[in-house]
Amino acid sequence: MSSPAGSQLSEDRTGLVDIPFPARCHPRHTVARQHTLDWLHRFGMLSGECATNEYDAMGLERLMAYFYPDATDSDLALATDLNAWFFVFDDQFDGPIGRQPDAVARQIDIMLRTMSDRGPAPGDPTNHLAGTLAELWKRLGDGTPRLWQERFRGHWREYLTAYHWEAINRTRTGPPSLPGFLRGRRDSIGVQPCLDLVERCGRYTLPDELHRGSPLAEMRWITADVVIFVNDIVSADKELAAGDVNNSVIILHKGSGLSVDRAAREVARLANSRVEHFQTLALELSEALADAGVPGQLRAQVDDYVAGMRALMSGNLAWSRTTARYGKTGIEAAGRGQRPWAHLFEEEDALEA
Repeated sequence: MSSPAGSQLSEDRTGLVDIPFPARCHPRHTVARQHTLDWLHRFGMLSGECATNEYDAMGLERLMAYFYPDATDSDLALATDLNAWFFVFDDQFDGPIGRQPDAVARQIDIMLRTMSDRGPAPGDPTNHLAGTLAELWKRLGDGTPRLWQERFRGHWREYLTAYHWEAINRTRTGPPSLPGFLRGRRDSIGVQPCLDLVERCGRYTLPDELHRGSPLAEMRWITADVVIFVNDIVSADKELAAGDVNNSVIILHKGSGLSVDRAAREVARLANSRVEHFQTLALELSEALADAGVPGQLRAQVDDYVAGMRALMSGNLAWSRTTARYGKTGIEAAGRGQRPWAHLFEEEDALEA
């Protein structure tokens, strides 16, 4: 497949990243693509040919097809709908609101109330994205154990509240430190909810003590870091055009005086070292479970989960090399400040006016 025009520079930079496990793609991702396009139009999140074409060029369904290559068609469609919501929601903050922490906090509070067991109270502020999230939330929870729902809800809460942290970063003078940045970015990247879907697609829920224990907890954070580093390498030009600072490449570029390319090389080196450590930990985990006499079914579920972490790392890299989001079209859109669909908070604004 040829790369979209303007993506060659990002593709050259991603060549610095060495992920030794190959990406696998769900063979029916085109079915999920059409399902999600229909879903976005039905709920009013996309409107008009221009917005539809710009969204479709990003190929977001292929990202989910890489993440969940063995999912059922219905699970892949649900993941693709959720991923569409992720990206449409994220793009709301590329404009002025992304530099207004108080306004961001209000929007996040709306989403968090939508996700509560009781849902928003009558008369609570709402908007189009909150209504769509409520529909997704019901579908995601159907048939899942309470333990999985609570873990997923917690990861979503961390993901959403990280937008407030990002808005504060945009108002600061000077870039944050890289370690400090990563502590917040591990939530805003949204990897943990995506890993929760690995369990949902596999129809199992790993015990909390396994999730919190060593080395699985560290492997989850490594997965997030690798996705962050690849994302930041490919999106550096887009975010420079938007004047954003929430990017590890940009932090090294501005904080250390490195060129963008030199900073990207350093971030790629960090990604490669994380992958190497992940492989070591995966072997240690397998041996520890065997030595502890963990039942075969649970060991198979852990193996599936570890495969899911690998799929997120390799799949994100494969998708990032071809998507138009970080090529010329995406950079130009960022320079304009707003995507065609970046207006879905306006309903609440109109009510308050």
